[in-house]
Amino acid sequence: MAIIRRNIDWKLKGRTLRLGQRTFIVAPLALSTESGGPKANDPDRMFAKAVELDELGADVIDLGAEPTRPGDKRLSVEEELGRLIPVLKRIKNKLNVPICVSTYKAEVAEEVLKMGVEIINDPSGLTWEPILAKTIMNHDAGLILNHMRGRPDAWVRLPPAKDIVGVIAKDLDAAVHRALRAGVEKFRLVIDPGLAFGKRKEQNYEILGRLGILGGIGVPVMIGPTKKLLVPTANDRELAFAGAAGVTAAILSGAYIVRVHDLEAMKPVIAVADAILNQWRNDK
Repeated sequence: MAIIRRNIDWKLKGRTLRLGQRTFIVAPLALSTESGGPKANDPDRMFAKAVELDELGADVIDLGAEPTRPGDKRLSVEEELGRLIPVLKRIKNKLNVPICVSTYKAEVAEEVLKMGVEIINDPSGLTWEPILAKTIMNHDAGLILNHMRGRPDAWVRLPPAKDIVGVIAKDLDAAVHRALRAGVEKFRLVIDPGLAFGKRKEQNYEILGRLGILGGIGVPVMIGPTKKLLVPTANDRELAFAGAAGVTAAILSGAYIVRVHDLEAMKPVIAVADAILNQWRNDK
């Protein structure tokens, strides 16, 4: 049974995004050489890519300088800003959509928010640097709280969690309350169950299927149903269909926002899923 979304205003410093009537799309843009090759942090190249994503219909563009995969190098504040600042200078006031930066570091967030970034996507859910919440409050920014089990280098050693969705719901509810206690208004928050962030592949399916449980926390849900998390050994054609299935399941299970890499291919998938959801809404 599909989850019928209610309308929720996600308030950022300079604008309000009305969520619920349709699925919003977050398009990631990796600035790390580990993720995107040697030209990934070329400001002109990244500017051109950001403009392309804007024109293709992204609602938010999410810049990430530090990858969060097992074995990837953790960056210092200086290294992370060294990747972010040149790109942010190039794209400032050039796009129609808000810019998000994925970081757990309060110092990084402070600097990028001064440069016009409107959303911070914290992969740790305020567990690595809780002081980040104060930075969000001071700048009236949006905040995405991700769920992560342990540190990336420990993921392969983690045993499967019993009732993974219950664990995620409890932890994200705690993350929301950490933000609220720090003074961040609830209407600035979005939660993400963090597919693959310390979860086994089969648990990703469970999370997608039971996503509606997270609606009880009372803030919009974002999810990134990356196709390689669902069928990691498939060929390109199979991966495309798997990604479409994951996105559709996420929307019908209550996601307000999906984070997708292949924006152009996923737009019609999202449109069809939204049309089905709106029909069910009308039937009620």
